[in-house]
Order: sequence, then C-alpha cells, then structure tokens
Amino acid sequence: MTSQQWLPATTGTVFGIALNDKALCASMEQAFNEKPHVNPPKTPVLHIKTANTHIGYGAAIPAPANGEAIYAGPSIGIVMGQKATRVSEADAMSYVAGFTIVNEVTLAENSFYRPAVKAKCRDGFCPIGPWVVDQAEVATPEALAIRTYINGELSHSTNTDQLVYGLPQIVSYLSSFMTLEAGDLIIAGTPIRTAQLALKAGDTVAIEIDGLGRLENPVVNEAELG
Repeated sequence: MTSQQWLPATTGTVFGIALNDKALCASMEQAFNEKPHVNPPKTPVLHIKTANTHIGYGAAIPAPANGEAIYAGPSIGIVMGQKATRVSEADAMSYVAGFTIVNEVTLAENSFYRPAVKAKCRDGFCPIGPWVVDQAEVATPEALAIRTYINGELSHSTNTDQLVYGLPQIVSYLSSFMTLEAGDLIIAGTPIRTAQLALKAGDTVAIEIDGLGRLENPVVNEAELG
C-alpha cells in the first residue's frame, strides 16, 4: 500500500461518459430494445462526478460501512487545455492539454440511461492522477492498454480502442451544448463492472495505462475515516 497521498491531477469539472465500452454495450443489447427504452441511446450518456468524489494518488477510497459492494472503473481521462465551445471533431483534440488516469468508482448500477447520483457521487469515488501527461507525449491515445490490479494481482485488462465514441467525438459532443473550460476532465468510458473489478475495505487498487503511469489507492471502511 502506498504511503504517499497526492492531490487530484486536475481541479475542473469532471464529466463521465456512460455506456461507452463496446463489451458493455453488447451485454445491454437486449435491454436496449425492451421497454421502457425500446432503442439504444443515439448519443453519449453523461454523468458528473461531483467535487466531493475527487481524490488523488494514495488517498483512501471510502467503502460503505454496511459492506455494500463497490467497483473500480478504469478509464483514460481527457484534460481540457483551453475553453471549447461547439468545436468540430476534426479540431477537438487541439483543445486538449493531455491525459490522466481515472478510477470511476461506483456502487452496483441498475440504470445506465440515468446514472444514479447515489451510486456515482459518494465521497472519494473518483481517484484522479497521478499527473497529467501532455498530449504531445501520447502518440496513440486511441490504443492504450489499461490494466487494473487489486492487491498486486492483475484482475482486469482493457484498451482505449474499446470505446464506442472516440476521444474527439466525446469532446466535440460535450462542447456542442456546454462550454468546456481549461482543467475540466472527461472520463472517456469504463468497462462492465464485474467481479473482476469488485473492491472491499482492506484492498489496494491500482490502474495502469500505457504511457500515463499508475494510479494507486487503498480502500478503507468509511467508519474508520471519521
């Protein structure tokens, strides 16, 4: 377990893109075509990770005192470098400063169309860091391996090439109806929350993304944190 604690790597608003993993969408195909949804979503599904969720490398993720399961959410984070309003996909990445690692922690989710605030926005449920890597130093952000380790053992692997909507599409879409500011962070998408990503008090979870580093955090019973 790391003894270092850092501040989150960025301080802006944090937006999440739900249902942006190919395997997750495939697993939901039948549900998409049943009531009340009838059809799959036609645009990215959004949620926000509020400021109380943001923690840095080494800070404790509070697990519910009642033992309710929580799940890691490994993702690349897109960090905005300048104000962006109604930018095209072709120009979108010129507004991006760089990339970081995000662990979008959540309780079990029952609704993907309307991500639950209670599941997403508990204290400490969004480790960010350890730093922002300049975009110029990341040659292929659309094809980076992402690995999740729990207690030192590899538990899950994915890749940014598994995103349904690519990074330029995400930035362009969000900027089409809201102004993104320098320092804002977009969580590009997380995989299916299976037992491979389940966490409990006493665990240490680490996410590695090629070229971006390693984000590591202990999981602690919230009752011990006061």
